[in-house]
Amino acid sequence: MLNPANPEFWVLVSFIGFVLMMMYFGVPKLIGGALDARADAIRKELDDARKLREEAQQLLADYQKKSREAEDEAKSIIDQARREAEALAADTRKNLAEQVARRSKIAEEKIARAEAQALSEVRGSAIDAAMAAAEKILATRLQASGSDPLLAQGLADIKRKLN
Repeated sequence: MLNPANPEFWVLVSFIGFVLMMMYFGVPKLIGGALDARADAIRKELDDARKLREEAQQLLADYQKKSREAEDEAKSIIDQARREAEALAADTRKNLAEQVARRSKIAEEKIARAEAQALSEVRGSAIDAAMAAAEKILATRLQASGSDPLLAQGLADIKRKLN
């Protein structure tokens, strides 16, 4: 098997020589150093990615918190506006009812005054008509009897007292 005439022997010798030469010149150290440097670079990239991920999670948590706070504030504003609108509606209904009552009272007072005035006018007209009729009747009766000045004075006194 280890025959120098065999080409496999020379392949084995050259392979062993190549490996020894590589070890002599420190190629494994170079390869190991390159691999260590690459591992350190990958580790650094992983650490940076982890930090970025933690920052992104923190920002997301902050934005979610702000979003919840904004929603709570919006609900609070809406509730307050609803309460103010209901209070304003109640005040408006109350004021409208008071205004309607006031106007109804004023209208009733106007109607009562108009009725009183109309009644007074009707009474005045009735009194005037009755006075005129009585005056005519008395005038015709007194003309026949001759007491005209007394009748005129009496009628004037009656008119003054009735009006």
